[in-house]
Amino acid sequence: MSEPADRELSLRDPGRARIRWEIAIVLGLSLGQSAVYSVVAILNRLTLEVPLAEQTATLNPSRSTREIFDLIYQLLSIGFALVPVVLVGFLLWSSRRPHLSRLGIDGTRPGRDLLWGAALALGIGIPGIAVYLAGRALGLSVAVDPSGLNAYWWTIPVLLLSALRAALQEEVIVLGYLFARLGDLAWRRWTIIVSAAVLRGSYHLYQGIGAFVGNVAMGILFGWIYSRTRRVVPFIVAHLLLDAAIFVGYPWVATAFPELFGLPG
Repeated sequence: MSEPADRELSLRDPGRARIRWEIAIVLGLSLGQSAVYSVVAILNRLTLEVPLAEQTATLNPSRSTREIFDLIYQLLSIGFALVPVVLVGFLLWSSRRPHLSRLGIDGTRPGRDLLWGAALALGIGIPGIAVYLAGRALGLSVAVDPSGLNAYWWTIPVLLLSALRAALQEEVIVLGYLFARLGDLAWRRWTIIVSAAVLRGSYHLYQGIGAFVGNVAMGILFGWIYSRTRRVVPFIVAHLLLDAAIFVGYPWVATAFPELFGLPG
């Protein structure tokens, strides 16, 4: 076999060791890194004198007191966070259409994917709020401030971009990429589902034990559905709608229901 043919074959069918290293690199550049930081963060929180329920986690903090530089930092942070998403698209790109089919993206049923995504958001939203409130009541979760940004003309657009960043990063990597690559390693279906769900919960640990449990449960549901449909777009849509509603709607909700959603004084 010629050298170009050998190279093409190795790219299409990488060895198991190479796949393991690839997964480690992708996660080390993205959500695996977040999970490690999150584990350290929860250990730090749990060993503070201040109870967990009286602590706060800010999801979209301001990065500068100067408006223009805060905007620049926000856009840079969002852009660089999406590089691993582009990377997994490059790694699993197919020469045949649909090019991103291994990631569960094919664009053949956009209307149906949007409807499924909206339905998932509605089905997950209310239980998610209940889990958050239960975690707060039991002292297992910190108070989450979805936006620490000041009120600028660009605040809402940046929050929506942040919601899109989270949706793309989490669903494309945790569902599309990991399910494809762990399948290449011959992992069993439920082993993949549970492992991906635990990863999802782990990088939310900085919000408390309640957030970990809630996200693991959501991850198992998402993973089970994805394993049957192999379509990632509905989950991107659902995640985007949920985070957009939380990021943009939080100030109103906190004002309307301060006893439930207000931050500790």
